[in-house]
Amino acid sequence: MKSITIEGSERESVGKKATKALRDAGMVPCVIYGGSQPVHFAADERAFKSLVYTPNAHTVEVVLSGKKYNAILQDIQFNPVSDKINHIDFFQLNDDKEIVMEVPVKVTGTSPGVLLGGVLRLNQRRLKVKALPKNLPDFVEADITELQMGNKLYVTKVVTNNFKLMHPDNTVVCQVRISRAAMKAAQEAAKAEKGGAKKKK
Repeated sequence: MKSITIEGSERESVGKKATKALRDAGMVPCVIYGGSQPVHFAADERAFKSLVYTPNAHTVEVVLSGKKYNAILQDIQFNPVSDKINHIDFFQLNDDKEIVMEVPVKVTGTSPGVLLGGVLRLNQRRLKVKALPKNLPDFVEADITELQMGNKLYVTKVVTNNFKLMHPDNTVVCQVRISRAAMKAAQEAAKAEKGGAKKKK
């Protein structure tokens, strides 16, 4: 999985007054959990642009005075009025411990059902995966090559390489729905076939 580097500085004071002063200066207060003790830091709001405002999934390398922490974004809070980032929680990665995170779904292949006029509906835009940090995928591939009209692709049919999907077996990733136009065409074809059969009699 691709990694984003965020440079910041450790926070000595984590009180409300100090936190407000940070936000007023365009900084985002953050904390990294998962280590021996929480690490409080702050970084420029612009540094989070490619991490937060994107459909892609990333791991994060937080650099604080030369110290590096590999982590993932765990929780984010926005200001309800200005929509600016209020606070971010990160979780520190451990090379030999599996981690659970959401990654986007990428549709591949061509569905025969879509070619016949069906409509592809993506039920799950992101899926939870569990893997060691080095095996975290950039995305989960949903191959729709076998999907006929009315078919569904379940998580059990998704190929997983060195990671597990954390969803029930009956979770539908995507499906090819019968469009109104295709349904109308099928009904008209059925009527025509019925009429032809009557004439033969």
